[in-house]
Amino acid sequence: MTEHTKTDGLPALDSPALPEFGTRAAPRNERMATAKVECNACPVLCQISEGRAGACDRYANQDGHLVRLDPVVLLRRTLQGEAPALVPFMAQGNADAASGTPPPTDPSWNGDLLLADEVFVTGIGSSTTYPDYKPAPFIVSSRQADVDMVTVVTEGIFSYCSMKVKIDTDRFLGSEQANVRYNGESIGHVTTAEYGSQMLSLGGVHHLTGGSKKEGRMALELMQKLGNKEAVHCTIDGGADLIIQAGKAPIVGGVEEQRMRVGCGSAAIGIFARQFHGHVDEVVVVDDHITGVLTEHQAGRCLGMQPSGIRMRGRKSTPGRYFQVANPGTGWGGTDIADPLAIIEGWAEGVARPGLRLLMTSTTGEHAQWFVLDEQLRPVEQDMPTEVRHVVERIGENCEPSLTSVLFLGGAGGSLRAGVTENPVRLTQAIKRALVNVTCGGAPAYVWPGGGITVMADVLRMPDHSFGTVPTPAIVAPIEFSMRQADYAALGGHMDHVMPLEQVLRQGAWHDDGAPQARRWLRQSGHNPWPLGQPPMLG
Repeated sequence: MTEHTKTDGLPALDSPALPEFGTRAAPRNERMATAKVECNACPVLCQISEGRAGACDRYANQDGHLVRLDPVVLLRRTLQGEAPALVPFMAQGNADAASGTPPPTDPSWNGDLLLADEVFVTGIGSSTTYPDYKPAPFIVSSRQADVDMVTVVTEGIFSYCSMKVKIDTDRFLGSEQANVRYNGESIGHVTTAEYGSQMLSLGGVHHLTGGSKKEGRMALELMQKLGNKEAVHCTIDGGADLIIQAGKAPIVGGVEEQRMRVGCGSAAIGIFARQFHGHVDEVVVVDDHITGVLTEHQAGRCLGMQPSGIRMRGRKSTPGRYFQVANPGTGWGGTDIADPLAIIEGWAEGVARPGLRLLMTSTTGEHAQWFVLDEQLRPVEQDMPTEVRHVVERIGENCEPSLTSVLFLGGAGGSLRAGVTENPVRLTQAIKRALVNVTCGGAPAYVWPGGGITVMADVLRMPDHSFGTVPTPAIVAPIEFSMRQADYAALGGHMDHVMPLEQVLRQGAWHDDGAPQARRWLRQSGHNPWPLGQPPMLG
């Protein structure tokens, strides 16, 4: 087979075709061996030998046909049972596959192919139309709440994309703008810290295509693993050694993190001041951002607490709030100290008194010590009273588990939009007017304001193995655009390529001389809204 093989799911011969697209394969590559097939799913244009897969491991040569190795993922609201079997859309001799029904192992299927509120075709495994001078692989019509809907389904090839990683910990991971490395290559950086979390920006077009080939490969590999919810080991220049995985606690320097702080030192003082009152004379909550001191703090003053005479290191902000008491680190409250008394400069004579009771704790309660001042006003560690211990434990109880969150951020621009409409700007405009619902593998996607279509999705809400790669290098990610059929026509959509859901379920939309492609049924996550749950309002 020497023709330039299509991978885009163009209509069968008995389906109408747009004149400018047609159904004829591209000119043959005269230099390619006759036993090979050429894949045009991406600009690499792999020439694939019989029984072998292309560089992306997504397409292969099977008996002279270009076949897709990954199943198309379809979502059902009520799917039950364990790990439904994979069946081809058009397998010979398989009555269930030919009729479009799921395999008999799925007890929830009632045989009705027209339940649009029960079935959603995702972009995972849907194939690719890059470059998108042709319609998307699946343009599916269905009916939802008596409204005619269209969902345009494709796999986008993203060069402009990254993974934004939120790590819930007070531990110092690295200075802002420090390089994050994977297998020795710089593939991202530390960005601005947020409340109780350290943030990383990983991947991006400059790492994928603007550096060395190895840098691009490593950035791509890390992004694919993180997107597919796998663990990744990376290091930060001048900072931590990390193992991160979506939905799992981060491992910092070989130690698994347990808690996200309840708040900064000042917030912890405000939250627990009443519970400390009567049991302590002073509380210091150590934090690398804002260290709180109870008697000076507004909360302590409102409770009528007397000054303790404590003198703190650092830069005083407002009463009871101190900045820069220590350097960032992996010790108490995200600082570099192991001895909390190191941040106390001394005690004011005539104000401090022997017997004064002092609690020093971190923002998570993981570190806490109880001191009593002796005759020379020196803090002496003693056993912590039960009442005070209960409050420290309450601090820990109010700390959420330390987790790693991974969000995919991608620019759905370029020719991807041409697979949806002949007039791409209208798709962008319709999305901004809330006429189009954008999802990634059926998971909700946030569309950033401003120009273009910049989408962001939580990988934990996407089905497993949603991300692939092509060696250009770029990430392959699913994206779906759902809208009213009338709105699709108004934005210049490829109406001649719209296929009813029933037809898609019977035969699929990805053709190569009848070569089959498998499909996989998944139950929609209960954490996600149904992609077609509420039809967009008319503009």
